[in-house]
Amino acid sequence: MGGFPEQPLRITPDMLLSRRVDLERRMGRVPPVTLATLVLLAIVFVGELRLGALDSKESIIAMGALARDRVVAGEYWRLLTAPWLHGGTEHLIGNGIALYILGMVCEAAFGPVQFVVLYVLSGLAGSLVSIVMTPGPSVGASGAIFGLQGAAIVLLRRERERLLVRDRRVGFVLLIWAIYSIAGGLTDPFLDNGAHIGGALGGALIASRLHPVVLSPLPAERSAVARRWLWLVVALLAYAVFGWLRR
Repeated sequence: MGGFPEQPLRITPDMLLSRRVDLERRMGRVPPVTLATLVLLAIVFVGELRLGALDSKESIIAMGALARDRVVAGEYWRLLTAPWLHGGTEHLIGNGIALYILGMVCEAAFGPVQFVVLYVLSGLAGSLVSIVMTPGPSVGASGAIFGLQGAAIVLLRRERERLLVRDRRVGFVLLIWAIYSIAGGLTDPFLDNGAHIGGALGGALIASRLHPVVLSPLPAERSAVARRWLWLVVALLAYAVFGWLRR
């Protein structure tokens, strides 16, 4: 009682970090949905090569590339098929590396269902902005991948007091990829920065409505909403496949 006064407790960095979730430890090195997406992109690219889709603008448009005049004419399915096509091997590999890294982050952060919704709708957002900014043709998954990057930025800023990211090298790699993609949009006729901008903005907006399962399980009511959005995405992809088959 009459002893020495209590000394204030000093808060150390270790004490603060112990209250945060280590995102990198929650990330699986084999994210199933991300890997399935990569396999599908590779299969589609092999199809492009076999069908000679990269021979000319006309051939890539025939394969399903985004072209403003075709979309205005009613071929809306192109908004969904273009993100699955690529303009060359380097284009595919560059996007594949970024998708793998961001897929590990976003699939761990949001779970498989919300990840699929985020990826497909980000690609759609990229296509919508693309046709406003350029007549096309344009192709590539980078709009959807920029959406994942936008989502990751929103998540890490919003939950910066609860999430820990230790390896800053990942962010550096993604910055280099973003610069490379934007530079490609200025030089490659099949790429455009409209899709990059639209994807990033779309992903950021979508992420603001997603529940971070890395921090807590998805509540029942939010899970039901996520499943409804997933069914919408499935319907959109089915429409795209149907439109492509009838082209």
